[in-house]
Amino acid sequence: MDDNGIIQLYWDRNDQAIKVTSDKYGHYCKAIARNILNNEEDAEECVNDTYLNAWNSMPTHWPEQLATFLGKITRNLAFNRYKRCML
Repeated sequence: MDDNGIIQLYWDRNDQAIKVTSDKYGHYCKAIARNILNNEEDAEECVNDTYLNAWNSMPTHWPEQLATFLGKITRNLAFNRYKRCML
């Protein structure tokens, strides 16, 4: 499925959006989180939080580049988790 189709699923509030996003971008997002956190479980949690954040933000924002949009969310979540763990 192309990115516009995936984004439309989010806008339609279709649960399939999460599965399709995971299938297409799950490894990409997990690699970002894993490179920052160096922890498999924390990376997986960040990826799941990425899907939730995407779900909550899509109805008001249509991203031009879905991969970049998801990567930015994942990166920010991973950095926030890293900062919490360092304190």
